Amino acid sequence: MEAVLNEYTIRVPSVDLPFFRSFVRKMGWEAKKKRVNGIDKGLEDIRKGRVYYAKDSEDLIRQILG
Repeated sequence: MEAVLNEYTIRVPSVDLPFFRSFVRKMGWEAKKKRVNGIDKGLEDIRKGRVYYAKDSEDLIRQILG
């Protein structure tokens, strides 16, 4: 029988993160940090190189619409 996976959101104090991460690994679970806001998402895009440039607004519209 396959296990049913559930997703939960929990808040862990920074000082307890090392313990929490080791506990999750030992249990064979998966923990992901959720991006909180648009600024965090934008910074992540920049770090991963997902940045596009347009010389002006017409060029931007052309890139969006094809």
